[in-house]
Amino acid sequence: MANTTSPARRTMSAAARAAAKRAKRAEQLKQRTPQPQEPGSGRTVVIEVPDGWDDPPEPSPDDLESPDDRGTGRPSRRRLLTVVLGGLLALGLVAVAMLGWQYREDRRAEAARGEALTAARQAAPVVLSYDYRHLDRDFTRARQRLTGNFRDEYRRTTGTVVGPTAAKYHGVVKATVSAASVVSASPDKAVVLLFVNQVTESTQVSGSRLDLNRVRMTMTRASGGWKVSAVDAL
Repeated sequence: MANTTSPARRTMSAAARAAAKRAKRAEQLKQRTPQPQEPGSGRTVVIEVPDGWDDPPEPSPDDLESPDDRGTGRPSRRRLLTVVLGGLLALGLVAVAMLGWQYREDRRAEAARGEALTAARQAAPVVLSYDYRHLDRDFTRARQRLTGNFRDEYRRTTGTVVGPTAAKYHGVVKATVSAASVVSASPDKAVVLLFVNQVTESTQVSGSRLDLNRVRMTMTRASGGWKVSAVDAL
């Protein structure tokens, strides 16, 4: 059978095949050429954490200091403020404690004034009186009102001077307190001024003699209460 294809048709077929080849080569070339990637895109890299790995510690307040503070060796403003406030608080607590202590001491001193005054008024007639008919009893009662070195001094004086003189001349001395006031007072010590009337009888005088004396008596708080630690005639 003879080939009935015309020359024009054969020419068109050859042109179509050639165009198809060119399109295929262009597609292959496009696939071989690397395409530009969008910004931010890329390959993701995954790093596995090794065993025994610890997270780094959180920064401390010292790490947050400014470079100027670290460079000069000065504390940070926050630390300086803490120190100042702590100092002010300590001073405030000390002041409050001192005021409280002073208040308690004032209260104790005020109470001591009344207690010492009462004790002095009661002690003076006992200490400054005696009767030759019962000297030992009178001196023993008087020593119970005394304390410290004055008690020893009273024992020596009455034993060597007052006692023998009163026994020899039948001396009788009776003391009474007409007035008294506190000169000074602290919680454990007070000085009391007393106006004492002493009536003396003995074979050396006719009748009785009245002496008006001023006596400064020092009172000291002891285990048995307020006692006389000194007597001075003014």
